Parts: sequence; C-alpha cells; structure tokens
Amino acid sequence: MTQETGGGTEPGTEDWSGVHRGPLRPGEWVRLIDSKGRKHNFCLEAGKRFFSNKGHLEHDELLGREEGFTVKSSGGGEYLVFRPLLSEFVISMPRGAAVVYPKDSAQIIAMADVFPGAHVVEAGVGSGALTCSLLRAVGPTGRVSSFERREEFADVARRNVIQFFGGDHPAWSLRVGDLAEELPRSGERADRIILDMLAPWECLEAAADALRPGGIVCAYVATTTQLSRFVETVRLHGGFTEPAAWESLVRDWHVEGLAVRPGHAMIGHTAFLVTARRMAPGERTLLKKRRPAPGAYGPDYQGPRPPGVPVEDPES
Repeated sequence: MTQETGGGTEPGTEDWSGVHRGPLRPGEWVRLIDSKGRKHNFCLEAGKRFFSNKGHLEHDELLGREEGFTVKSSGGGEYLVFRPLLSEFVISMPRGAAVVYPKDSAQIIAMADVFPGAHVVEAGVGSGALTCSLLRAVGPTGRVSSFERREEFADVARRNVIQFFGGDHPAWSLRVGDLAEELPRSGERADRIILDMLAPWECLEAAADALRPGGIVCAYVATTTQLSRFVETVRLHGGFTEPAAWESLVRDWHVEGLAVRPGHAMIGHTAFLVTARRMAPGERTLLKKRRPAPGAYGPDYQGPRPPGVPVEDPES
C-alpha cells in the first residue's frame, strides 16, 4: 500500500496492493538473505537489533535506505536486504493455522478466475495467507468476506493482513462464525466462494444459495477422503457443473553451466483443489454418460452417490 509524493513514498491507501516503495520505514518487514541462501524475516523497529550466528545488525543501519542493498553484521556475515514479496511474507508470517502455500493461492486466483471488483467469500481464514492474495486480486473496488469459526485464528489472520497491507483493507470484512449459518443470514451474493475447511460439503448448500449464476465454488482439501466426499456431494447437488479436481507440485532446478538437474528440494502435496460453476436457478447440469470405474461405488463405498448409481449388495 503506497502513495507517491514529492518527498518520497509515504504509506497511503490508493492502491492497497501491499507493495511498499521508497526508503525502509519502521513497522515494515524486511528479508535478509545470506550467501548460502538462508533467509531471515523481521519487522523493523528503531533502536532494535537483529541477531544471528554471524553476530548482530542494528535496525537503524537499515532504516531510511532503499531496498536492494548489502549489509555486514558485527561477525562479518553479509546479507542482501529486500522487502519480502507476498509469496515470501505468507511463508514466514505468524501462524494460527497452516497457511495456504503460494503455489495453491496462485492456482486458486487463476482457476477460480478471481478478478478486480469481484465479491469473494472465503471460509475459513486460517492465518490470512490466502486472504492477502484474494484482496490483492479483487482490488479496492472488490470485496472479500471472510468467515472463521475460531476466534484465535481470526485474531492472527487480522494482524497478518493489517501488517501486510499497512492498515485495515477497505475491501475486507472478517466474521467469526460458521459460514453455513452466517452466510444465509447475511443475504450476501458472491461471484466466487472459497472453502478451506475440514468438511466443505457441509457448506455447499449455503454456497449454492449465495453464488450468482456462473459463479465458482472452490474447495481446498488435504486428503483423498475429503476430496471424494466433496466432489460427490457437488455431483449429487446437481446445481453445479461437473467438478474438476487436481493438485500442483513444484520442483526447483539446479543450473550451473552444463550442470542442469532437478533440485533436491520439492514442494510436493499440500492440498487438492476442486472447482465447479453454479448453474442458473432451476437448471440442472448434464449427467455424465460414461460408466463409473468398476468398484468405484462398490459395497465398501459409504459416501454420496451420483444420480442413477445403485447401492451394491455386499452379498452379490
């Protein structure tokens, strides 16, 4: 959140992007990176010190300088100094609940087609990582309505979002409560609904009632059992298109001249994502014509069943 002025860059409320420009100021986070790639994130405060195994740095040595410089600690350690990107901030932010990783936030923004000016409903808010990405995507003309069941998670998320944007974002509202109860009570209509919770199928009816025709519901679930239960509940509902389910894996690469190989580190499974579009009122989606795989809905299957799929007799 910045505003250009004749004397430099001061905190403002024009773009609400969370991007700061100009000299480093007290209250901002900085990211230190050493020659081995180790990273340290902390909030700048006048008169304070940063300590590492390479000695200490005075915060005052960093304040007032443009980011993108090197600095040396009392023990001879050298560091690059930058403001953290959003993807870096959310990984290091204080946590109440697990954060949505940047690779998944990016997929949600792209595949749920979150656009400037959209009204997005989010439940639950966790530590506020996805909230920051949603607010940046909808911009100050959009709206993000977040619901969180646990007060302690809501408090952590509120602090993190305020820290990143530099104040109370005008497009954000946060309510403590169950979306399945609170959203119908609010009477709100939404373009997109993001469900990041243990049992998102419990909120599907509320989501269906609140979504505009053509709107998108997106679920973020960690396990295959959650994935199956949510997808089959969406199918049984009938008021959504056939759900699409996927996960994304990110692998870095080592590149030095002709020594080009996959890196040893990899961000593997974090969660599954599911999206489906809302049909118009009174309209039903097309039924799948292909037969389910043998045994897919066998006697051991206990979840919701698509229309026309019979319950198999375990004795047959």
